Amino acid sequence: MRKLWALIVCLGIFFCMPFTACFASAAKPIRIGIVDTYSGPASYYSDDVRDAFLMIVDKINSSGGILGHKVQVLTRDDKFRVDLGLSEAKELIMREHVNILMGTINSAVSLAVSDLCKKEKVPFLVTFGKSAKITGADGNHYVFSVDENTAMIGKAAAIALAKKPYTRYWIAGDDYEYGHDLADSLWKNLKKRNPKAVLLGQSWWKLGEPDFTPYISAILAAKPDCLIVATGGPDCVSFLKATKASGLNHKLAVYMHTAAVSIKPLGMDGPQGVLSTDTYYTYFPETAANKKFVAEFEKRYHHEPNAGALAGYLAAVFIQKAYKKAGAINTEKFIDALQGTSVASPVGKVTMRAFDHEVVLPMFVGVTKKEPGFKYLVASDIVTIPGKQIMPSIAGIKAARAKH
Repeated sequence: MRKLWALIVCLGIFFCMPFTACFASAAKPIRIGIVDTYSGPASYYSDDVRDAFLMIVDKINSSGGILGHKVQVLTRDDKFRVDLGLSEAKELIMREHVNILMGTINSAVSLAVSDLCKKEKVPFLVTFGKSAKITGADGNHYVFSVDENTAMIGKAAAIALAKKPYTRYWIAGDDYEYGHDLADSLWKNLKKRNPKAVLLGQSWWKLGEPDFTPYISAILAAKPDCLIVATGGPDCVSFLKATKASGLNHKLAVYMHTAAVSIKPLGMDGPQGVLSTDTYYTYFPETAANKKFVAEFEKRYHHEPNAGALAGYLAAVFIQKAYKKAGAINTEKFIDALQGTSVASPVGKVTMRAFDHEVVLPMFVGVTKKEPGFKYLVASDIVTIPGKQIMPSIAGIKAARAKH
């Protein structure tokens, strides 16, 4: 009888141990879907979002993953189209069962996917869509932004422009969500700081406009002191190229958000003297953290990172830290943990504001210029505006959501 019981115990150990080990080693991966633009000019930024994110994810996975779970990344190209972006997001949620969605550089796509994620209760980290509505009037429990929005850009640009002697302005840009949202925010903030500012007129072109000549001619005919360019990912480089070709930057002041980053593909042929607001440069801030990030990115991808890379980096480290704080792979615990979380980054400490899920990060103001040691124009005379100075007010967001 004793031998029979011993045999049963041994058989139990024999069969149970492999299954236990199997279950322990087969922890389901954390599946993250990225919907973004990987076709056309906008991919200049979104490729770097993805690449920086993958670089950090590989480091996370090589050190054991998050809470024992490896991170798996699935990407989809929205081709800068709302319908396609929404379709790809649905496929990632319904068929691929992703834990988290990320994207998109197109603000209109970001807003559509945000609404979908609210219905499906899936966290959505916006990595480059900049409409203030994303975490403002249309913000919801499931959407977070890891990059600056138009409310923040508008405040930063107004701070910079109000210090200049300009009073006569013209606004021109892309006729879509980001362009109009940026223009509205900037002008509202500028009028508060400089009541003498006058808006002479506006020009709006379709995305991917091939010829800016008629618009530039009309702007010059109005004789403004300063042109505010409200153009996004697809047209930044092409408008800067047109600015140089027409000599626009020598005839009036020009401001464009991300000009000092978008100008890099033009090498030394970009327009000098363009006022720019940005969130990231490879050469600034000159900290050990930024230098390390740039070195790692260059070693892996053989080119310098741009502002999109910062967003990808932030998304990865925020996800890692929030899941660790949550202590479980659980959506609601993840959201609770991410609210108010701070992480170290190449631009210093960055915090996810709990109320609206908008990231608090600094803005850098500079003027495009040729500098020794660079093969492209850079931002010169850089001034840092702390994130807290440019955040949209919570009272304003509450009021906007109440009207929505």
